[in-house]
Amino acid sequence: MGERTAVTGRSGPRTVERDARGILDPRTGLTRFRLDRHAPSASVSRFVDRYWVASWDLTGRAPHVQRVLPHPVVNVVFHDGGAAVYGPATRVLPRRLEGTGWALGVMFRPAGFRPLLGRPLSTIVDAVLPWSELFDADLPAHDAPAPLITWVDDLLAARLPARRHPAEDTADLVDRLAADPSAVSVSALARREGVGVRLLQRRFADHVGLSPKTVIRRYRIYEAAERARSGERPDWGALAAELGYSDQSHLTREFTSVIGMSPGRYAALGRRTPGG
Repeated sequence: MGERTAVTGRSGPRTVERDARGILDPRTGLTRFRLDRHAPSASVSRFVDRYWVASWDLTGRAPHVQRVLPHPVVNVVFHDGGAAVYGPATRVLPRRLEGTGWALGVMFRPAGFRPLLGRPLSTIVDAVLPWSELFDADLPAHDAPAPLITWVDDLLAARLPARRHPAEDTADLVDRLAADPSAVSVSALARREGVGVRLLQRRFADHVGLSPKTVIRRYRIYEAAERARSGERPDWGALAAELGYSDQSHLTREFTSVIGMSPGRYAALGRRTPGG
C-alpha cells in the first residue's frame, strides 16, 4: 500500500514519503492502510491545508492501531456516514482500523478553523464535536470519498470569509515556524515576528488553540521523528543542538515523553522490515 496525490487546487500536498509528520511509524502503518492527499480549491486553500483519505482492507488480518501525533490544527473527519470536528490535540492519539473502510479528513491550516468556529480555538482543545453542533448543513449520502470532497469544498467555499481574516496572519506565522525550526523559544519567535510575547500567546490561544511553546515543541518533535525514520542513524547530539535543546538527554526526555519511546527505539522501527 502507498500514497498518491491528486492536485485539485493551486498546489499539491506533499506525499508521505516526503512528509510523514504526525504519522508515527509510517513504515508499518502504510502496509495496513493507504493514504491519499488532495489539495483544496484555491479559495478554500487559504484556510484548509489538504483533504486526506485513509482506506484499508484488513480482511483476514488483525486490527491495526495507528498512533498519530496530530498537527496543531482542526480536522473534520467523515466516517461511517457521519462526521465530527476534532479540536487541536495535546497528545498522541490511537486510531483503530479493522475490516474494510475509509475515512475522509479535512485538515485545516493552523488557525484556519477560527473563522468557522467564531470563538477562540482554545475552547475546543482535545474536544470531539458532532458535525451538527458547528454546521447546519445535512450530510449527503456518500459511499465514496471523491464526491464528498467536492461537496465539502463547495460548502467551505461558500462559508469561509472572502476578505482576509486576522487568523490568516497567524496561520502564515505558524507555516514559517514549521518550515524553519531555528526559532526554538517563544521569545525568539516573538522577536523574529516583531511582536511581544504576551500578544503572541494571546494570538495563539485565540487562533490556534495551543500555546506557542506547545507548537514549537510539536514541530521540533516532528523534525526529530522525520530524521529518525530516514533509515540512517542520526547524530542525536548534533540534532539536539540544531533543534535548540540544551543537550542530547533533553531531546531524549522530551521525545520519549511525547512519543512514548526513546528516539533510538523509534529510529529502529524505521530500519526493521514491517510484518505482513
